[in-house]
Amino acid sequence: MKQPSLLWNCGVVSPTILVALFGVGVDAIATEVDSPQTQASIAVPANPDNETFAPLTPIAQIPDNSGDSSDKILEQINHYSNEPNALDQVTNVSQLRDVSPGDWAYEALRSLVERYGCIAGYPDGTYRGNRAMTRYEFAAGLNACLQQIERLIAGTNGVDGGDLETLQRLIQEFEAELATLGARVDNLEGRVAFLEDNQFSTTTKLSGEVIFGLAGIAAGEDANGDDIDNVTIFGHRTRLELNTSFTGEDVLRTRLQAEGLGSLTEQTITPEGDLFFAGATDSDVVIDALLYDFPLGENTRVVLDANAGASDDFASTVNPFLDGDGGSGALSRFGTRHSIYYYLDGAGIGINHAFGDKLELSAGYLASEAADPGDDTGIFNGPYGALAQILFKPSDRLNIGLTYIHAYNRDTDTGSQLSNFRSFTEDAIGNAVPTSSNSYGVELSWQLSDRFALGGWLGYTQTTTLSTLGGQIDRGDLDIWNWAVSLAFPDLGKEGNVAGILVGMEPKVTDSSVNIPGIDTEDEDTSLHIEAFYQYQLTDNIAITPGIIWLTAPDHDNDNEDIVIGAIRTTFSF
Repeated sequence: MKQPSLLWNCGVVSPTILVALFGVGVDAIATEVDSPQTQASIAVPANPDNETFAPLTPIAQIPDNSGDSSDKILEQINHYSNEPNALDQVTNVSQLRDVSPGDWAYEALRSLVERYGCIAGYPDGTYRGNRAMTRYEFAAGLNACLQQIERLIAGTNGVDGGDLETLQRLIQEFEAELATLGARVDNLEGRVAFLEDNQFSTTTKLSGEVIFGLAGIAAGEDANGDDIDNVTIFGHRTRLELNTSFTGEDVLRTRLQAEGLGSLTEQTITPEGDLFFAGATDSDVVIDALLYDFPLGENTRVVLDANAGASDDFASTVNPFLDGDGGSGALSRFGTRHSIYYYLDGAGIGINHAFGDKLELSAGYLASEAADPGDDTGIFNGPYGALAQILFKPSDRLNIGLTYIHAYNRDTDTGSQLSNFRSFTEDAIGNAVPTSSNSYGVELSWQLSDRFALGGWLGYTQTTTLSTLGGQIDRGDLDIWNWAVSLAFPDLGKEGNVAGILVGMEPKVTDSSVNIPGIDTEDEDTSLHIEAFYQYQLTDNIAITPGIIWLTAPDHDNDNEDIVIGAIRTTFSF
């Protein structure tokens, strides 16, 4: 008879609990043995005539008088009992390769295997003693051992009375614990029933995030060389997210957002050092994200972005400890993820395919003015970004990404003014120069230990201007580089905390063949972006993150004084 793959058969619960629970079934037998009226009805060593009687009825064969519900329960139990992936019965505990003589439950397992033959394992020869189990698995496993006991009782040798006494003693010893467990299970069942009766929706989960941000510019000069007035701002970013699933594997995500914290670029003139969670100040509620994520086969996922899509919707940004989408991790836009990922924004499609556990391919296309029917707009005629990325995962702790992005009329809102083409305008019409760019990036995240991770990236963008704007600008190419190195310290001081340090160079134009009268189209100097933060997890739902951002030569110009930005972010999540 095939043994069920659970409890002692599959290692889904501690063997000590097995003995205690197994004893519950034997307790009734022991009671019958002590009763004068029933001593003759069971074959035990004390029976002088060695009479044999019909064995007890197995659980799965007990007549069902409770209707369809019981039918389903017994069907589920039989499903586990006939699990095709279970090994044949283990005859020696050494067959379980993840059980060693030094394990605290080794002797209990050895006894169950050698004396009762009541253990089986997984196809790979493991026991998995710490794995959780379901109530169906427990019932099927109990049924299997009871059948084994029935065979022993019906046999000529019977059951060792000493074993029955031992099991009774264990039951008495753990009686309080078993009663406590029973009460806790009853309590949990009651809470689950309450949640089911009062849930928000049977298909939709509601979550939210509120950020209170306090930031200030302590010193420095803006990108034009003018002194920056010391300014302190306070505001918020509020999100409500509805995640709806129709099949259990798909997600329809609708995110409402209101922003009430202005961008620091208004003061610094350069997007360097701007906060990721800063934006509008009017606090208008908008649909910030609307997407549908669904599987296509076993290893492929498809994401349809209808609004405000981003690269991280379908591709890893290979920056797990710093990329918290503004609510956690790094404070700045540059520190959150590699700058080239910002070339993608808007509506479109993304695909992610996994080749086993070690390799992942992502591809996507997003247009920032997809819904606009005007000239030079729409999903194909307006600004867009297209991404292809290969992610290598040699281990759970090491990820390496190789990224290519082609973009039209897009910038990253990081780096110098030149790298964002903000100096390339024609005074007569005020339009920016059309551009086409190809970006190449390599990203690394390596968790060297539980408390330390190394990360970073290197990116190169080759941009071509596509218009002369009335002859004022000669068409040409620009070479743009950026890089960063980060150190992360997970669980520093407390589980859930994260400390991070990042040093990098925001996008810089290192070479240019574009000619604009009176304008230098290359960044001659180098500015470093230095950022440090400490995210303290006050509770499971509240985190406080103080941090500092230091720009050594704003806009990659040594003539500008350093800019120092301080910020405190408080994140409430629910």
